[in-house]
Order: sequence, then structure tokens, then C-alpha cells
Amino acid sequence: MMFSKGSKLNSIMKGTCPKCQKESMYVNKNPYVFKDVLKMHEKCSSCGLKYQIEPSFFYGAMYVSYGLSVALGVAGFIIGKLILELSLVNTLILMILTLILLYPFLLRFSRNIWINFFVDYEKD
Repeated sequence: MMFSKGSKLNSIMKGTCPKCQKESMYVNKNPYVFKDVLKMHEKCSSCGLKYQIEPSFFYGAMYVSYGLSVALGVAGFIIGKLILELSLVNTLILMILTLILLYPFLLRFSRNIWINFFVDYEKD
């Protein structure tokens, strides 16, 4: 299955350790607790994977975040302008509000994608 344990999508969507997928990488699972949005455990308590693989490892996630933000902005434009037939100004407002509301989720999601590029799942 696509979201079953052991798949990269499972780890990306749930924010779990990419190596064992047994626990969350984040101190607080809720991305909308702003003081904890990027606070991660240093390593997995189950398998010992160190999340910060090298200094500044998650800087690469900025590129993923940029791509996700552009895709979300384009989707917001298509929905606002072509489907809802809003004015250009209202479409822009819709795009900006969507990006602001989903920003904490995008930050974490881009980190989840980035670490899953480099770490594979290993069965016990």
C-alpha cells in the first residue's frame, strides 16, 4: 500500500523517523504551535538515527519548501481565477491567505521530504 509502514509517503505524511517510522521527529506533533514548529528531537529514541545528519542539513529543505509554495500558489490562482471566477485582487488575496495558513505545515512537510531523500526505511 502507498501509505503503509515502510513507504516514504508514510514517513513524509506522518513526520515519523524515516529509518524506523516508529516515532515523530518533532517535539510537538501540532505544526500550529508556533514556538515548536521546527523543534525536532536530536535523534530517534527507537533506532538512534540522528536527524541533523550534518550541520545545516535542513537548509536544503528550503528548496523543497519553495517548490511546494509555488505549486500551492499556482493551485490557488487556478481555483480562484478559473473555477471561482474571482477578480485578480481577490485571487491574489486567496493565494496569500492560503500560503500564510499552510506555512507551518509546509515548513514541516518540506523537512520530511528532504530527510526522506537521504534516509531509507530499515525493517527491525
